[in-house]
Amino acid sequence: METNLAPWIRDTTAGQTAERVLRSCVHCGFCTATCPTYQLLGDELDGPRGRIYLIKEVLEGAPATRTVQQHLDRCLTCLGCETTCPSGVDYRQLLAVGREVVEAQVRRPWTERCVRWVLREGLTRPGLFGAALSVGRALALALPATWRQKMGRSRPAGVWPEAGTLARSAGNTPPRQVFVLRGCTQPALAPAIDSATARVLAAIGVTAVVAPRAGCCGAVQYHLGDPSGALQAARRNIDAWWPQLASGEVEALVVNASGCGLQVKDYGQLLHDDPLYADKARQVSAQTRDPAEFLLAERAALLKRVGPVPAQRVVFHPPCSLQHGQKIHGVVEALLTALGAELLPVNDAHLCCGSAGAYSLLQPGISTALRDGKLAALQAAHPQMILSANIGCLAHLETGTTLPVRHWLEWVDAALHSRSVIPSDMLESL
Repeated sequence: METNLAPWIRDTTAGQTAERVLRSCVHCGFCTATCPTYQLLGDELDGPRGRIYLIKEVLEGAPATRTVQQHLDRCLTCLGCETTCPSGVDYRQLLAVGREVVEAQVRRPWTERCVRWVLREGLTRPGLFGAALSVGRALALALPATWRQKMGRSRPAGVWPEAGTLARSAGNTPPRQVFVLRGCTQPALAPAIDSATARVLAAIGVTAVVAPRAGCCGAVQYHLGDPSGALQAARRNIDAWWPQLASGEVEALVVNASGCGLQVKDYGQLLHDDPLYADKARQVSAQTRDPAEFLLAERAALLKRVGPVPAQRVVFHPPCSLQHGQKIHGVVEALLTALGAELLPVNDAHLCCGSAGAYSLLQPGISTALRDGKLAALQAAHPQMILSANIGCLAHLETGTTLPVRHWLEWVDAALHSRSVIPSDMLESL
């Protein structure tokens, strides 16, 4: 695609990134076939190709408008278009540039600014979010329906393994350790996920460690128009993890929420022009692993620990941040099958469930329609449980079904400890 960027952005880092991405697009339209919003709304401007044209026009000097902003807002950033694109267009980076430029030119209505501020501040502070969640559940009837649904079902508290049950190495070999990122909303919404992760790691001889100063990964700020806040979060986390990762005392960072994992894996790119953090960011990103990646390398040790697992029909919903963002395909499914799950097929598994972080609160109509379509596909074969790999997807999906919706590591934890009934009685006791 030919470009003629405006002088005010042409020679900037953002402009050079945008020009590179724009020139790689041949406007073939393959992306529209896998874009959830285009499939749902049927509007070219609500598909990747149309949004690329809108961004191109703004970067070439056309004034940004509220309409352009709304079309960019409706993008889920699911990245299904990147998986489909035969030209390898880096749509994610172009969209980030476009959104930042449009955000600077178009002032949002005060109601939107307030909602986005509340989400940025509330979702990224675990203590504040946990307190707000408790109050929200108590006063649920007073909340708008969309926000009431997002309160989620009350989950059992997770139990972190006692010090005596954590992994220990043999002889004089130092014990294996990995950092885990507990995140912002997950400890309050589904605390059993982190404890299940620690127990699964302990079962293969690896101790899960939480860095005290680590916090929000920055994804919420990044996607809600606060890139500087996102970079600040990234720097804080790098400072918390770097000494132990650099020394080899901790071998990896395992992130069990795939959306957070994708953000941390992007630290190297996000901070590539920061002279103080660029090298550290690249190394942290390189040492970040989704649990599926980490456990795949430890598969033999994991299988040795599995007890008798009852026959159980489950489906797996691969979050977009896992399959399109991190490019991890089929690994979780292979592990579940090896551990004894009867994994059922799912039509259109590549399509987004509509959660997309805060998107379900900002675009409830589109989000709900996508959720309902995803649940219809997931439940078509009558599973006993729905599994996924991202807290946002779990919380979103469970608002539309009576089936248990759990993280796949919760299922693995149950299998390792030979719990006999997984669908309802299981996990409730965790």
